[in-house]
Amino acid sequence: MKLRLFILIIISTHTFGLSVHAQSLSDPEILSFEEYLGYVKKYHPVMKQADIALSSGEANLLKARGGFDPKIEVDYSRKKFKGTEYYDVFYSTFKIPTWYGIEFKANYENNTGYYLNPSLTVPEDGLYSAGVSFSLAQGLLIDERMSTLKKAKFFKEQTLAERNLLINDVLFEASKAYFDWFQANREHQIYESFLENAKTRLEAIKSSAEAGELATIDITEARIIYSDRQLGLEVAHLNMQKSRLQLSNFLWVNDIPMEVQSDVLPTSPSIENLKALLLIEDLDNNDALLDLHPKVMSLDAKIGQLDIDKFYKKTKLLPKLDLQYNFLTQEAERLDSFNTANYKAYVNFSMPIFLRKERGDLQLANLKLQDAKLDRMSAVLNIKNKAEAIEIEINSLRNQNELLKTMVSDYEAMVKAEERKFALGDSSLFLINSREQKLIDAQLKENSLQTKHLTAIAKLYNSLGLSI
Repeated sequence: MKLRLFILIIISTHTFGLSVHAQSLSDPEILSFEEYLGYVKKYHPVMKQADIALSSGEANLLKARGGFDPKIEVDYSRKKFKGTEYYDVFYSTFKIPTWYGIEFKANYENNTGYYLNPSLTVPEDGLYSAGVSFSLAQGLLIDERMSTLKKAKFFKEQTLAERNLLINDVLFEASKAYFDWFQANREHQIYESFLENAKTRLEAIKSSAEAGELATIDITEARIIYSDRQLGLEVAHLNMQKSRLQLSNFLWVNDIPMEVQSDVLPTSPSIENLKALLLIEDLDNNDALLDLHPKVMSLDAKIGQLDIDKFYKKTKLLPKLDLQYNFLTQEAERLDSFNTANYKAYVNFSMPIFLRKERGDLQLANLKLQDAKLDRMSAVLNIKNKAEAIEIEINSLRNQNELLKTMVSDYEAMVKAEERKFALGDSSLFLINSREQKLIDAQLKENSLQTKHLTAIAKLYNSLGLSI
């Protein structure tokens, strides 16, 4: 699908905030880097996938909070055989779990039957109870529900960090594709320009040879140069089409892939605008960004989860002591009927003799935590060194570009001087072609270095884990 259609869809739906300016049919259409990146940020499918990852973290947190939801339970069993009601047992409870393993309960039971267990005997209208259950050792400071909820909060932070990493990588790859497209288009323009020069020179030499002013072998040499320029242009055209299609992989509208039209041209963003767009202008201290790097934040969230797991496994070394106390009454409507004279209590104590399973789980938790902390140290060092190396590369490429601009200017002057000498009969076609080839090589190298410079700035954005 053509880019014009792509632009018309954007304008007609009014769903995109960036302005897209219509151009006359006689002018080439321009897709600027700012507009292109805006399309990627808004419509690329990976951006939606990143939000899905974030939603999964929120859903996991919601699931963990469900462990503290109030709960209603009902148990009912009945047995009747040959006209005799053996038992009819009904038990219902309303539970409110709270933090630190404390659980409040309100119960009602009504049991009858000829063969009913005497311990289940209750008044005719049933028996009400209200009480609390809790742990005094294992499970007092943290239990499985608390551990799951705390880890879910860290998991949400981890999914947010991973989402930012995913977005960062996509925008970097999209930026690189645009710069490659710009380089291929510029290379095509260079070969196109010099092909025209070679064609003009070939026609002039043919005319001079026909007039007897030049040898016919000069025609052969000029034709070889012209063919060589055609070959270079054909290769450049192929690279331009491939880079255009590669760029199109990042352009979508409402889940429909778009293809950039072949007559659409890129523009090179200024270094200042690129740095501002990628949020890396005026970065004086990259160390301050390390703690905010999504990779580091993800590892911090993982360490937080492992810390909780370690603490939970540590409490498993304590004995298990569960207590439950319920006030009993048959008149639930009267609060003063609940008193300490009528109650039901429960105590459960257990403790493994050797604690081998618990000690093994704690050792494994410690090892996992140490491993995660070492991962974080390694990641911080790698990020720091990578960012510093890219900054050195950016400075070097800037200096190389300045030197190469001067060289290109000097080569242009040399070619013009050689052409004037050739017109006066003081030079040869070989020297002109040699000067021109060096100029072509210099311009191609300048084009390549410019792209490398832009890509290096995008790499710095990628290495710092920034999100725009």
